[in-house]
Amino acid sequence: MQLDSLQSQHQFHIRQRVRFMVNQYEVHSVAPDGTEGGLLAFAQQKRLAFKEQVTIYTDDSKQHPLLGFKARQRLDLAATYDVTDHAGNPIGLFRKDFAQSLLRSTWHVEQDGMHVTGQERSMPVALLRRFIDSLSWLPYHFDFVAGGQPVFSVVKKWGLRDRYVVEIQNPQIDRRLVIAMAVALDALQSR
Repeated sequence: MQLDSLQSQHQFHIRQRVRFMVNQYEVHSVAPDGTEGGLLAFAQQKRLAFKEQVTIYTDDSKQHPLLGFKARQRLDLAATYDVTDHAGNPIGLFRKDFAQSLLRSTWHVEQDGMHVTGQERSMPVALLRRFIDSLSWLPYHFDFVAGGQPVFSVVKKWGLRDRYVVEIQNPQIDRRLVIAMAVALDALQSR
């Protein structure tokens, strides 16, 4: 997929594939009628890794990396994750705000000249998810804003498998960074 084509997307659907020992995610475009479109990216994360690293490929053949993110620290509850392109060049970063996340999960996303904060929209849902562990399937909605203006949102939908709708409101945000953050919400959220 060409970067210009990816950058022109305003919405993605993300689905988790259920696999043994790895988390896999499909990132799809959205057709004009709102249905799921073609595959844009494919992500894979090994479970139980000491230092989190996820590679996102152009498709599920895993022949051509598109981007990746990797924790700077090992087993850190407030780790910073560097997001890089296929050649290892920096795109941006994201990190969990551990203190604010005690009640409502909060993430910070940064790219050149843009600092974005994302937080669960519903305090009741956030509290339920924290104090009743068996409710990890519960849908949630994250709003990411910069300077009080919406940048993007990630909505986890009801269903047996994890499914997400990602909406982008700010055309300046790098879609690769958005995809990395959306995948991380599923892959890292419960840690």
